[in-house]
Amino acid sequence: MKPSKDIRDLLAVMAQLRTPGTGCPWDLTQDFASIAPYTIEEAYEVADAIERGDFEDLKDELGDLLLQVVFHAQMANEAGQFSFSDVVEAIITKMVRRHPHVFAEAAAENAAEVKENWEAIKAQEKAARARRRGSNGHAQGDDAPPSVLESVPLALPALTRAVKLQERAGAVGFDWSDPHAVLAKLREEVSEFEAELLSDEQDDDKLEDEFGDILLAVANLGRHLEIEPETALRRANAKFVARFRHIETELESRGRTLGDASLEEMEALWNDAKGVEQRP
Repeated sequence: MKPSKDIRDLLAVMAQLRTPGTGCPWDLTQDFASIAPYTIEEAYEVADAIERGDFEDLKDELGDLLLQVVFHAQMANEAGQFSFSDVVEAIITKMVRRHPHVFAEAAAENAAEVKENWEAIKAQEKAARARRRGSNGHAQGDDAPPSVLESVPLALPALTRAVKLQERAGAVGFDWSDPHAVLAKLREEVSEFEAELLSDEQDDDKLEDEFGDILLAVANLGRHLEIEPETALRRANAKFVARFRHIETELESRGRTLGDASLEEMEALWNDAKGVEQRP
């Protein structure tokens, strides 16, 4: 099949790959659950290309992510659930509904008002979904009221989910007043972790719990400062890799290896790498 810019050709390729007897044996054995990890991976690779500012890679990674959407839609179509066209229609409908300040008569003078309207509309959508599913989104016989947190997906990366959980709680008033209050909470959590670490009766489960509390507080601090924790951690990882690579390169230039170097020598090279980063 010749390369094409027509989405219909991509749909045709996916349908052919999934055609019993003539399609790809690997593609034919896949289902929604087996493909989901690839979908998540492709989303991360998109984020990585953006972080690196590599638009050629970004073009390719967006194509890979689009293929994931097409794959899921093809399987849903085979199951008689919905088609790719239904996916497109649903997102167009949603975007028009969530932007009444563009497509209707609502007013929004700034980004904060847009976000406020967006969250209100999402809340209405969630209530409608709950009514559609019956029993407010719960299994029959479950009398517990729906939680404002229940729609935050479990499959999200833990840091991202932590931010979204706290956003939902904050939307109903369960939140700190400013970043300084969150920072005080972070210090409190670090102190509790340190106390457990120094305890004569140290408990591994308790230590893990306290460590998790620190991460939750860090994620919340990022939210208050409008810093996305996943993005910040990816940048920190990239700095770590670059600095460690500097250690390796410098040692190699001296005819040395990591195994030959002392911790003090490696720390000195690490600080040298930090100094290089700070130079104009």
